[in-house]
Amino acid sequence: MPEDKKQQSAQLNIELSEEVAEGIYSNLVMIAHSPEEFILDFIRVMPGVPKARVKTRIIVTPQHARRLAAALMDNIERYERSHGEIVDRTPPGQPIQFGGPSGEA
Repeated sequence: MPEDKKQQSAQLNIELSEEVAEGIYSNLVMIAHSPEEFILDFIRVMPGVPKARVKTRIIVTPQHARRLAAALMDNIERYERSHGEIVDRTPPGQPIQFGGPSGEA
């Protein structure tokens, strides 16, 4: 098969609906794994709210988890070259802290 035909047959057409394109904000991810899969629970934690809900769960194979980690690191490196180093001011093991009033009425 000519190289042009191989490349054309290997193309993947990806559709993105308007709803999915809006995205879901998450400021916390919990990761678990079994021998067959990695489970990523994306959570939104809000100030003054003692309960947080999983907004979406993504389940991937270990192989895909490794590719995802590599792609994320590549994107972080490119981001930092353009915008400067990302500084995490939260000490390891500390819960997410929100500034400002506690939101009590």
